[in-house]
Amino acid sequence: MGEKVVAGQFDLSDRQRYREKLQKCLTGLERLLVEKRFDRPRNLMGVEIELNLAGPDGMPKMLNGQVLERIASRDFQTELAMFNLEVNIAPHRLGGRVFDRLAEELRTSLAYADRKAGEVDAGIVMTGILPTLGRDDLVSSNLSEVDRYTLLNDQIVAARGEDFRLDIEGVEHLVCTAKSIVPEAACTSVQLHLQVTPGRFADVWNAAQAASAAQIAVGANSPFLFGRELWRESRPPLFLQSTDTRPPELQAQGVRPRTWFGERWVSSAYELFEENLRYFPALLPICDDEEPLEVIAAGGTPKLAEMVLHNGTIYRWNRPVYGIADGVPHLRVENRVLPAGPTITDVIANAAFYYGLVRALAEESRPVWTRLPFAAAEANFDAACRYGIEARFVWPRRGRYGGTGEVDAVTLVRDELLPLASAGLDAWGVEAADRDLYLGVIEERCRRRVNGASWQAATFHRALEGGLSREAALAATTRRYAELMHVGEPVHMWPVGLPEPVPMG
Repeated sequence: MGEKVVAGQFDLSDRQRYREKLQKCLTGLERLLVEKRFDRPRNLMGVEIELNLAGPDGMPKMLNGQVLERIASRDFQTELAMFNLEVNIAPHRLGGRVFDRLAEELRTSLAYADRKAGEVDAGIVMTGILPTLGRDDLVSSNLSEVDRYTLLNDQIVAARGEDFRLDIEGVEHLVCTAKSIVPEAACTSVQLHLQVTPGRFADVWNAAQAASAAQIAVGANSPFLFGRELWRESRPPLFLQSTDTRPPELQAQGVRPRTWFGERWVSSAYELFEENLRYFPALLPICDDEEPLEVIAAGGTPKLAEMVLHNGTIYRWNRPVYGIADGVPHLRVENRVLPAGPTITDVIANAAFYYGLVRALAEESRPVWTRLPFAAAEANFDAACRYGIEARFVWPRRGRYGGTGEVDAVTLVRDELLPLASAGLDAWGVEAADRDLYLGVIEERCRRRVNGASWQAATFHRALEGGLSREAALAATTRRYAELMHVGEPVHMWPVGLPEPVPMG
């Protein structure tokens, strides 16, 4: 979840100095861009997946410290709450059989992690929100024992000045309050990174924004929170509300939330980092000793530590990232739209769809963002989160007359976006076998109108019809989900419902 920091208290001078350092970092970034100091094209991608820990009964287990100690791998690290882990896969070059290689690495890593979790009677569950999480699980005492999380929680709570209000109306209506940001830990996601040159950044970021709704429509996997059935992808409203530093009065004034889709198409990466400074007060005003402008003047590569830390406390669904590898600076687009799961095959299919689609959209002669109002892209994202694979979008019409029209998500993905994604993967040099296998998973979800969220909801309702209580139905759904996740067939092949009990004797 970002850079390591040490807990402490901040005074007024800390914040003033931090603001000054942020401005120096921004000036440094601008200078690096002008001097063309960034890395050449490398076609590099990376994947991070946030995971849940649950017991054999399907209930969350607050054991990430013990599990990580047993895993003993730098590929795994803590996340916000004690029932969370994150696995990081080393960067890969897009091309060839990259997706099959990624799938094999993930299978090996997650199988090992699951075995180690089993030593403390827990297991890995890869889903957007663990259906069995209750309000009593998401309290500050279950924060991971990491300074950054404690400090971040304290600063967001102080900035808000009152309890957080969760109010999400979907299939059912959830209204409750929280005294900390820990409910955000329920959101377990997949982050897809793509290294880009400064000249390509804006096109790729705009393409990722336009593609986000389709990603959610086919990949939604978070229909439950605190025992309520809400949106098909409930992570975005939960993340927004559980990290919202704005009391109602500031919301009424139109102050921007720290979790947001954005408000316009951009023409450079610099614009997004500049927005971060202009709109969002610092939460963690921790200053590094480095003087970035002096480093640049000496021909070095600055860490821009304050800018990087500040950027990590602003939760864009497509986030700009400044990084350094082998002493050379680079830019990445971090796509944070997707929930984890349901299976490794599904995760890789979602990744293939994203990387192919973004490549194709970014290279169109008439880019979609020149034909689609930004407000429509944001509304599409909201519709996808609410309705999943049954969503309807506004999208540019094909043909000579242009304009926009309404189309259902399945039709748009199947008839227009999948062919674009296929062409994009070809442009990356991905082998046809990888392309067809993983885009075929997306096509089958569209054909059957199934994703993780629809399977969870259908199985839950089947369990209710079978006479189980809500709590028992959610637990049974979670256990069945975990079982099928480990079998590994993609979610469109999962049978709905719970297995029939085996007769005795």
